[in-house]
Amino acid sequence: MGAVTDDEVIRKRLLIDGDGAGDDRRINVLLKSFTKWCNSPATPEEGFTQYQRMLGTLAQCEFSMGKTLMVYDMNLREMENYEKIYTNIEQNITSAHEKIAECKKEIQRAKRIRKNRQEYDALAKVIQQHPDRHETLKQLEALDKELQQLSHIKENVDAKLELRKKQFHVLLSTIQELQQTLENDEKSDNDDNNQESPAENGE
Repeated sequence: MGAVTDDEVIRKRLLIDGDGAGDDRRINVLLKSFTKWCNSPATPEEGFTQYQRMLGTLAQCEFSMGKTLMVYDMNLREMENYEKIYTNIEQNITSAHEKIAECKKEIQRAKRIRKNRQEYDALAKVIQQHPDRHETLKQLEALDKELQQLSHIKENVDAKLELRKKQFHVLLSTIQELQQTLENDEKSDNDDNNQESPAENGE
């Protein structure tokens, strides 16, 4: 419940419902009963009955207070849990950005490798024009192996980049679902509190 809603509830209890509602009403009734019990010239049996009723009312107030404290503690733990989740999400986002930046660097390296490969191809054509065919064949074999290695590196880089894109998409989807869950929880809490206030006024 937000601060504005709390102020509205307090103002409503103080200005509209003079006898209070819920626990406030029980306490007012208990005080009135205690004053009446002290000033009443009732018989011991009647006084004992009134005393038992006051104990019962007091027990209800204590139970309600304990329940409220438990709910409050639970809400605090939930807030701490949400803070941890939020921090974890921020760390995951930062990590994802770092991985994406690294993938971009790998793409740039792959582009440079491809450019070098094209230059090697051009050089190979020049070498083929020389009369030493045996040496040229050796050089061509070496270049072919290097081209295969470069192609393998490029395939690995492309696969890794695709994986990072999928992971980042899953992370963004998870963040959106968590934000929607938090909004639904907050809306549900507000609806529950708004429903409880009319019920208490009805008492």
